[in-house]
Amino acid sequence: AGSKAKGRDFVYFTEVKLIPSTDLATIERLWNGFSGGKFGFTVQKKKFRQSKFDFEAFCKKIGWTTTDGEVERKKRWFGASEFIYDVKKAPEGHLPLTSALRGTSLLKELLSHPVWDNDDWKKEP
Repeated sequence: AGSKAKGRDFVYFTEVKLIPSTDLATIERLWNGFSGGKFGFTVQKKKFRQSKFDFEAFCKKIGWTTTDGEVERKKRWFGASEFIYDVKKAPEGHLPLTSALRGTSLLKELLSHPVWDNDDWKKEP
């Protein structure tokens, strides 16, 4: 994303297309491999498609929501995180976490990156 991006510690959704496919593929193989196929962007892409690309339904499906009394809300990952980091207990697609604090554009761009257009990401370089 360039020199300006190095100091800010996050990616703008407009920069996702600049992330090399080899880098995302490596990240995906690690998530997918160490979770036994339960976690990763490709798993989340499948869940998002099953949710008919509805972000609220997607969040429910992968366990990113909780209920306070009668109010449903997104889980928090700051302070005492409410997310589940145990592969045996977490719902399929629960991880990796992608911030949607400023909207869903970042996650949507990650899930639509061209690296996921076929299964080449599964191959080791």
